[in-house]
Order: sequence, then structure tokens, then C-alpha cells
Amino acid sequence: MYAVVTTGGKQYKVKEGETLKVEKIPGDVGSPVKFDRVLMISDGVTVNIGQPVVDDAMVEGHIVEQGKSKKIIVFKYKRRKRYRRKQGHRQQYTAVKIDSIKAKGIKAGKKAEPETEAKKPAAKKPEAPKVETKEKATEKPEVKAAARKKETKKAARPKTKKADTGKATAKKTGTKKAAAKKTTAKKTETKTKKKTDE
Repeated sequence: MYAVVTTGGKQYKVKEGETLKVEKIPGDVGSPVKFDRVLMISDGVTVNIGQPVVDDAMVEGHIVEQGKSKKIIVFKYKRRKRYRRKQGHRQQYTAVKIDSIKAKGIKAGKKAEPETEAKKPAAKKPEAPKVETKEKATEKPEVKAAARKKETKKAARPKTKKADTGKATAKKTGTKKAAAKKTTAKKTETKTKKKTDE
């Protein structure tokens, strides 16, 4: 059995015997507390939803502790403006233990009816583990063989054209230089022959 209660601007799902921390409520340790703003209540079978509050519903408890939560630092800062503010804060809280949840038409401590044998769903049979068929087993080596063929084809491919063109250009430039040397040598030979003939 549980209920949804609003207090301190927040909503809490509460159960009997549960301890929860809520926003500060005035009172001493041990003093009773009543939450009359109940938004929803359920006993496990029926659910009552308020519009916005459930009529004649009440959650009762008692204060266990009055305390402060952990410190937080509030730091404000603006760059290049010489502005900074540092402030600490510890939020006060009240720990409340829930004693009872009361509502019209719902008995306190009522539990859901146990399922009878007829209502219980039939137990599912465990499924047998799936076994691969022979066809699938034969497909796998073929796929692997095809993948290997692709890899061997890639490895057998010649090097890229860029590398070949570089070597070819080097050879071409070498032949051009040799041809230029030959032509210059021929020119000098013809010049020397003319001089000797004269």
C-alpha cells in the first residue's frame, strides 16, 4: 500500500513504516504530523487518483529528526568586472516516519489477493538451444574462401601508377640528357672539322 503526498512544493511516494526527508516542518522530535494533501492512493488492487486531491485521505506520521543537509557553495563570478560573491547554504529538512495511510473505502494494511492456481499464468517451457544446420555450416567456409581470394587479388595487383610514372619520368629525363650530350658532342666535332679543313 502506498500514497503520493505533496508537501513543501514537492511530491513524495510514501509507504507505511518508511522514513522520508521533507522540507522543514515546525515541531519537536516525536510530535505527530498529518499530510492531508494526498494526490493518489493505492492498496495494490484499487487505485484512487485525486482531482487534484483524494477526498477523506490522510497520511499520518511522526517527526524523527530535525536537521540540515550537506553544505552547498553558491559562487557568483563575472570575468573582467572584479565581481565575485561566495555564499554557503545548508537546507533544513525534517525526517518523518510514516505510521499509517488512511482513505475512505481502503482498509489499512490491505494486501493484494494472492493469485490462485487458475489465475497463475502457465509456466513457459524452456526452449531448446538452436543448432546450426549443415547448410549454414557449409556456407561459412565458402564465404571465408571468397574473402581469401579477394585478399590475394589485392596483394597481386601491381603498384600504383604514380610510382611507375615517377620511374618513367626519371628514365625519360635520363635519355634526354644523354641525347643532349650527344648533340653537343656532334656539334663540337663538326666545328673542329671545319677549322681543320680551313
